Amino acid sequence: MEKTKVRQAVPLQPMQVHGGADIHLQPGEDPTPEQVKAPEGGCGPVGSPHWSRLLAGPVAPWREEPTLEQCAARIPEAGAVLDLLEKCPEHQKKGRFPVVVFEGLDATGKTTVTESVKDTLNGVLLRSPPACISQWRTIFDDEPASIKRAFYAAGNYILASEIAEASTQAPVIIDRYWHSTAAYTIATEINGKVQDLPPVHDEVYQWPEDLLKPDLVLLLTVDPEERAHRLQRRGLEKTKEEAELEANCLFRQRYT
Repeated sequence: MEKTKVRQAVPLQPMQVHGGADIHLQPGEDPTPEQVKAPEGGCGPVGSPHWSRLLAGPVAPWREEPTLEQCAARIPEAGAVLDLLEKCPEHQKKGRFPVVVFEGLDATGKTTVTESVKDTLNGVLLRSPPACISQWRTIFDDEPASIKRAFYAAGNYILASEIAEASTQAPVIIDRYWHSTAAYTIATEINGKVQDLPPVHDEVYQWPEDLLKPDLVLLLTVDPEERAHRLQRRGLEKTKEEAELEANCLFRQRYT
């Protein structure tokens, strides 16, 4: 049987958005060239509105309140998420115990590994989205991409509040965090081939400076065929993410 492989994610650096100002857009709206300027040196397909939107979306260091506020009248759960978000301090501080994140696609062994590490370290296991909003996940997964991403981005900041508190008492193990949100955002907003993605060290990949940073991020991978077998054995309905990964080769390459 193919074993799960573990590798450390790229180093995390603070992220800054050009101009330093928040850009609030309507769902699906692209920013104007005056609002967002491409970084020097280029990044991705020249003139791509999708690249511009990345700097104004949930990869950027704000918490997506505007998008959730706009849909709260139609989706009451969005208002509930905002209520939880408002209770979270804007700048969370980690406690004295280590915080380790495990990232990876479904069926790469995250549940098994995180449970094992939690037991070994006598730590606390947290997941994204956090338990207080995870029951609304299916609601937001059926919404347009901008609303879906806003839900998960907000979840990262709510989770950060839980991490800050838990890490004062014990080691904290996390099943998915900011990298998952960023990877999906980039994969869905950048059209074209893998070479059209922003360069490796571009700021879009950098950790938001207002989000609590873990001590270590580990990426779990497994052979694609073995992963497909694991998913099949589970007998569960495919998520939209999994369906797109299977059907769209270019999306799969960008996402992974």
